[in-house]
Amino acid sequence: MTTGSVSPRRADTRRNNERILIAAAESLTGSGELSFNAIAKAAGVGVGTVYRHFPTPEALILAVYRREVQHLVDVVPTLLRDRSPEEAFRVWITDHLARYMMTKRGLAEALRAAPSSHADVTGKAYDAITGAVATLLAANVEAGTIRADLEPETVQRGLGGLFYLDPHDDWRGQAEALTDLLWHGMCHRRD
Repeated sequence: MTTGSVSPRRADTRRNNERILIAAAESLTGSGELSFNAIAKAAGVGVGTVYRHFPTPEALILAVYRREVQHLVDVVPTLLRDRSPEEAFRVWITDHLARYMMTKRGLAEALRAAPSSHADVTGKAYDAITGAVATLLAANVEAGTIRADLEPETVQRGLGGLFYLDPHDDWRGQAEALTDLLWHGMCHRRD
């Protein structure tokens, strides 16, 4: 009979999995390379543990990609709870989406190099991010800070400029400038 608590072994397995995903994401962001030995060292686990969790580089890449997208979606309710809708929108773009876009560069290269097609994974990611944008837009429409006629897909296309951020330059300032430009276009029109 279970008591609802998680066995220490399962909790340890989940912690190892998360540490591996964090190390892999950092590796893909920094060097764009995926060395199981380097990831194991960075995660503080043995290389066998990495292989047990992710038997192939492709499995690890897909898990990192899913984790990054899920984080983008999961952070929206917290931002909206703790900040004004406008500030939540801006923080989501500069602190979360822009960072994801830079991480995605390494992931995109790795996904292209993977032996199988991942259109379903990227399609689901697009839908998830569109849903996050829709949630942020709805909160701002309700607050009266932006026009109600905006489509999430249109705003998302406007955010496509984040793909051009240079992680070795002032990416944060560039993300803030793009957010300002987009925000002004989303505000109520003055007649």
